[in-house]
Amino acid sequence: MKKAVICAVFSKDRSEVLLVKRRDIPVWVLPGGGIDAEETPENACIREVLEESGLQISIERKVGEYTPINKLTSFTHLYEAKVIGGFISSSSETTAAAFFPVNALPKMMPPPHPEWIQDAQTKEFIQRKLDAITYALFFRMLCKHPMLIGKFIAMRIRLFLEEKSS
Repeated sequence: MKKAVICAVFSKDRSEVLLVKRRDIPVWVLPGGGIDAEETPENACIREVLEESGLQISIERKVGEYTPINKLTSFTHLYEAKVIGGFISSSSETTAAAFFPVNALPKMMPPPHPEWIQDAQTKEFIQRKLDAITYALFFRMLCKHPMLIGKFIAMRIRLFLEEKSS
């Protein structure tokens, strides 16, 4: 099973959180992605934040681990980090990166990203199922946003084919 990392990078006063706007599916999300072979989750987190936002980070703590309940998600490690360098910029994977107030997040933010932000604001270690992403939600979103979900499906098919060929 492929594993992933997500990173919550807060401002110094913890009132804002770093989000990136994906290039493939134009929604605001926490930075993150797949863990490469022979890569630790911590190193994957540091790499993904740099690739997607231009910011260098140091890991503060592991917030939690999330287990998938279906094929729509991957086992995910959630970390909290702080900025130690770099400049916010877009990349080949993102069209924008910015800090948003935690109490005024963008409307087009898919689950479970808002929940992950809430989890990162607590101090306890969390282990739970990724039950916010269900097939029922997927089909509701398909009806509301067919172009976005079409792009998501195309991306998943491409990733599946890449995994099969390697």
